[in-house]
Amino acid sequence: MEYAQLKPGRQFAPLHSLLYYSQRLVTHPRLRRLVVRTLTGALRLREGSGKELYAATPAEDAALAALYRSGYAPLGNLLDALQCEDIRNWLSDKLLNDRDRERPGFTLAARPHDVRVADYALHDVIACPHILALANSPPLLGLAARYMECKPTISALGLRWSFPVDGNSALQAFHRDSEDWRYLKVLVYLTDVDGDAGPHVYLHGSHLTRAPVRLRFYSDREIFEANSADMLLTATGTSGFCFAVDTAGIHKGASPQLQPRLMLQIQYSLLPSYAYMYTPERYDGPLRLDAYVNRLIVRPSASPC
Repeated sequence: MEYAQLKPGRQFAPLHSLLYYSQRLVTHPRLRRLVVRTLTGALRLREGSGKELYAATPAEDAALAALYRSGYAPLGNLLDALQCEDIRNWLSDKLLNDRDRERPGFTLAARPHDVRVADYALHDVIACPHILALANSPPLLGLAARYMECKPTISALGLRWSFPVDGNSALQAFHRDSEDWRYLKVLVYLTDVDGDAGPHVYLHGSHLTRAPVRLRFYSDREIFEANSADMLLTATGTSGFCFAVDTAGIHKGASPQLQPRLMLQIQYSLLPSYAYMYTPERYDGPLRLDAYVNRLIVRPSASPC
């Protein structure tokens, strides 16, 4: 997905900048909750509560409670091993883009040795088997609708490889995100991930603490010295394992040490994330997608004449 230019310069997007930084500047938790209540109330009036998207099962109740309390909720293996293999096979000849430097796209087999983190283009993510179906599945849309307290928006969708290369990408240091007034991410491992394959690490309860106006990176030492070991939640699992996180809290994707990691990221939010410039991709597939939920990511094919 293409990032918006939020600071003055070439291709500066002033409206995106204003809307993005307006929510960044409000850091007091109580004031942010007041704004969220106002926004969710307006969205419920316009788009509905999103209750048609979920059944409020005991598993959803438990995941929602964990998200509110901890900021992290394991969801189990929502894709099986064969589905994950389908995805990896389909992506094998698709081009990757280096996140750390500009260079021509490359396939997985032809990856330059110094690439740490690389993404697939949105049009390939949309066309990839199982991805849109999972992002629009009742368990995930239902969890998002209940966490947003209104009908959610899919505001980011991506597939990313992380490779065992010396050094760290900026994405592999502890940090907070600031995507919207309220949002959550569902992360799905598409390869087996143990402690040496770059697991996601989340600081329990940190989504409830006040973020600084100026977001920054935190060293491992800074986090480890300020928090007990049981406050750091490390997500490991076999391919297909899913978990939900509120990444307004402190987190990182650790740098893989031995095995590369392929991960799907689905972001649900109240509003569009103004850090991105959205260009929805045409979708011609068989899924009946909610137009509002998916409006930033896909657009329906033209009706036949």
